[in-house]
Amino acid sequence: METLEKVILVDDCDREIGTGEKHDVHRQGLLHRAFSVIVWDRADRLLLQKRHIGKYHSGGLWTNACCGHPRPGEDCAAAAERRLPQEMGFLCPLEAIGTIRYRAELDHDMIEHEIVHVFHGVHDGPIVPNPEEAEDYRWVSVREVQADALAAPARYTAWFRKYLKAEWPVMRAVSEKSN
Repeated sequence: METLEKVILVDDCDREIGTGEKHDVHRQGLLHRAFSVIVWDRADRLLLQKRHIGKYHSGGLWTNACCGHPRPGEDCAAAAERRLPQEMGFLCPLEAIGTIRYRAELDHDMIEHEIVHVFHGVHDGPIVPNPEEAEDYRWVSVREVQADALAAPARYTAWFRKYLKAEWPVMRAVSEKSN
């Protein structure tokens, strides 16, 4: 049986206001803190993972290398460094590149309503995805994934589709890699 995981509830300015059980928070659409990790290789390709089909939401969809929630008392950088090896089997130096706030209604009556701290890093070594987290992975150019997400948005997570839009401040830095 899955243990109850707590997430950090925040106000509109990303100030902590409490905690809540992860699934309850997502069912109610409460604003909470999250992180996402974007990983490049030295050829400026983006690492995507295909989320395990059994995930509590967005299973079987392609997304960025890693995402999740910091635990109460944990900062986002530490959470990203904890989860990247748990999900993808490697760790690389990560740099904070900004935050994104978004809200999206998902499958299984879940609602993502997050302030996401985004990190990026470069990795050219082995990747060993945790099969309970990621079914597959691939390296793609930004242009390739932008075109595919436009042609077939249902293949990608709601948050990753938002990241690919040029008007999002975090992806401006990422999009520069595609030029």
